[in-house]
Amino acid sequence: MSLLDSTTGKQIKNYSIDELKEQANLMRGYNLVALHAAGSGHAGGTLSIMDITAALYLKVADHDPKNPSWEDRDRIIWSTGHKAPSLYLGLAFAGFCKKEDVMYLRKLYSPFQGHPHWLKLPGVELSSGSLGQGLSVSVGIALAGKLNGKSYKTFCIMGDGEQQEGNVWEAVMEAGHYKLDNIIGIVDFNRLQIDGWVKDVMNIDPLEDKYKSFGWNVVRINGHDMKQVVDTLNNAKKNTGKPLLIIADTVKGKGVSFMEDVAGWHGKTPNYDEMLKGLDELKLKDKIPYEKLLEHAKEYQKEVDKILDSKMPKFKKNYWWNSDAVMKVKMEPTRKGFGQSLAEYGDDDRVVALGLDISGSITISEFYQGKPERKKRWISMGIAEQSATAAAAGLAKEGKLPVLGTYGTFAAARNLDQIRVSVCYANVNVFIAGAHGGVSVGPDGATHQALEDLFNVCGLPNMSVVVPCDAIETKKASDYLLLKHIGPKFLRFAREATPIVTTEETPFIFGKANISRFRKETENLIDAFDTVLAEQYKDEHENLSIIACGPMVPEAMRAAYILKKDFGWETRVVNIHTLKPIDETAIIRAAKETGVVITAEEHQIGALAWRVSGVITESQELYGKPIITGAIGVKDRFGDSGAPWELVKEFEVSAEHIAKKAVELMKIIKM
Repeated sequence: MSLLDSTTGKQIKNYSIDELKEQANLMRGYNLVALHAAGSGHAGGTLSIMDITAALYLKVADHDPKNPSWEDRDRIIWSTGHKAPSLYLGLAFAGFCKKEDVMYLRKLYSPFQGHPHWLKLPGVELSSGSLGQGLSVSVGIALAGKLNGKSYKTFCIMGDGEQQEGNVWEAVMEAGHYKLDNIIGIVDFNRLQIDGWVKDVMNIDPLEDKYKSFGWNVVRINGHDMKQVVDTLNNAKKNTGKPLLIIADTVKGKGVSFMEDVAGWHGKTPNYDEMLKGLDELKLKDKIPYEKLLEHAKEYQKEVDKILDSKMPKFKKNYWWNSDAVMKVKMEPTRKGFGQSLAEYGDDDRVVALGLDISGSITISEFYQGKPERKKRWISMGIAEQSATAAAAGLAKEGKLPVLGTYGTFAAARNLDQIRVSVCYANVNVFIAGAHGGVSVGPDGATHQALEDLFNVCGLPNMSVVVPCDAIETKKASDYLLLKHIGPKFLRFAREATPIVTTEETPFIFGKANISRFRKETENLIDAFDTVLAEQYKDEHENLSIIACGPMVPEAMRAAYILKKDFGWETRVVNIHTLKPIDETAIIRAAKETGVVITAEEHQIGALAWRVSGVITESQELYGKPIITGAIGVKDRFGDSGAPWELVKEFEVSAEHIAKKAVELMKIIKM
């Protein structure tokens, strides 16, 4: 019956097939506007799934927009969480929320997160984003339905590339084993994933035969034929005896000619002209108030800006990056250094690079681009972090130098057991890149923001961990880890462009910290500091030390500038680019010689702070000496959608927050 008043049992509206086609088309138009307003997101897959979205939310699934938690509702699980805008528009068109509010997509404090979070928006059934988990959650929901004697159906929407995740096949086996006929799986079979055609990245066919072999019923449909979609979904609700899979053949980017069947539109959004062209092709330019919707998004952003500004510590002037005529910085994504290293040193026949579907984004594809002779040593593993990690261990055991990488959340968590047993316990020479570390991945939100990854990898015996501060240092670290360091190794770097604060001449020695000292205000920040190896540094009797790693090193340097200009204090900035093994001597000297130590990390507080505190408390050299410590980092919370630099402010990891902490600690000294 679909849209219901759960109190009376009456249907709210009964859409005809033609009306559903119209609604699906409108959803596509609103989707284009929302993606443009967000400035990031996934156009291709949100357009391919929209006909199924309209059919489910407006015609087939039983739910009540006024009672989202109605216990007898059908459950719709979006395992393919990056298609969240489609989910939000399905809810909006069904009446769960306002259509215009979907324009808050991916903005800070918005319930319309880059990947869905069920605790923020009524109607969302699952917090998702890490692919492959939704079907397992659906198994649990379906089992609960059986145990509770409920007749609801659980629809699980998945992508075709997602079928490469091993987690999916465990759930397929479980659903078949328990004959969960209250599960209806839906695969959006648009044939494309980030790295290209699914059949080329990691072939999943024959998908029908595979599901059938696990005890599922399977039907295949045209995912853009609305009558066929509705009829199939309605029949699916009558399915008994076995779980059912619907494979919906779709076109990525459906409805917008320049997006259709183009892999590059997987994680791309339209600019203003492209949005208008798309609306024109959908014949919606006069039907959707796109200017009003964009203004709605801008007004929301103004409120976000006010909140952020009120939360920022204030000093004598605005010291924010490049806001003044002096202390300018050049910004570049740290990930570029990783790709540059692979491009330069990939000729070594031992080097084998493993792709995990976001190859261009993390720059690992630089290994083979423009170098066809290396392509045989490029192994695409698809969306399968666990298997790829163990396979890398096998390659290393046979003398190869395997390199793999993905988002830090997946590179150090999803495959943690494989890293622990196959890589670290075996102590084999595997190089893992944890890309997009910290909050800088921005609008993708909590599921894609690595804020716990360093806890995982630093806790593993035999593992070495490097967290470089900028693109140049990332290149140096990658060069060393790739060909010189033997054993398990993890390199963490950011996605967003961050300040360049080192040069080719700046020292980089694995396991040895650097010290930077502010000397004078200059046109460019990089010229305002002297940087030397910590072991070569002579005590200058500074007032305090800031010990930092990764992108927090530039923030620490800017904090040192603030503290000198506003308070006259001298600051020792210690760059702990090698988190494990950590430079204990540099830490002990900083504590002993300055007496005040602040740690700064773009991570849950502790990956750096606890290691530094451990060094200080265990040092006999510091027994009996008063050491005051403070920590800057993420305060035991998950990430959020928002622009990268907004999140630096929101999560209180900016130079201003470091300087504020310094002021608090220095007050203790003066008491």
